[in-house]
Amino acid sequence: MRKLLQQLDENGERYLMLVFYCFIVFVIVIEVVRRFVLDFSSLWGEEAARFAFIYLGWVGASYGVKQRAHIRFDVVMHILPRRWHGYLYLFGEACTLVFAGFALYWSLDTISTLLQFGALAPALRISQVWFEAAVPLGFLLMVIRIVQSAWRDIQDIRAGRDAYAGTLLFD
Repeated sequence: MRKLLQQLDENGERYLMLVFYCFIVFVIVIEVVRRFVLDFSSLWGEEAARFAFIYLGWVGASYGVKQRAHIRFDVVMHILPRRWHGYLYLFGEACTLVFAGFALYWSLDTISTLLQFGALAPALRISQVWFEAAVPLGFLLMVIRIVQSAWRDIQDIRAGRDAYAGTLLFD
């Protein structure tokens, strides 16, 4: 069980992104073939692919937080000594955590409103909550990854190690 949890921690977002991406490609290819070969298209295909893309984006945002791959300004990092980098990352994580906390709260408010009024997705005719849940799920995953990053930075500071810089978006 521990190995499974460790595998999910290391690659959970990557697996989810792969599933959503493959689903999007599959649905779009099927819809293109149906539209141009069979001269027929469905209502559900475009909507399902669009909602999968939304989930892909939010899960990807969480993965970006984990890898520190989001766009950032590193000018200050080049000016400050290496021993201060961990503190600067902690400050950034604290700011991001506050933002994610507010966004999570307000996205849950949207979910409760949708539950209250029973909104349905236009083409799929299932509860809109399943699709709008991508936003709080994404922010919840981000909060978890921010806390993990902050913990890693605290340990690095205490041990005197360089802070984890993350992966680069572009080389």
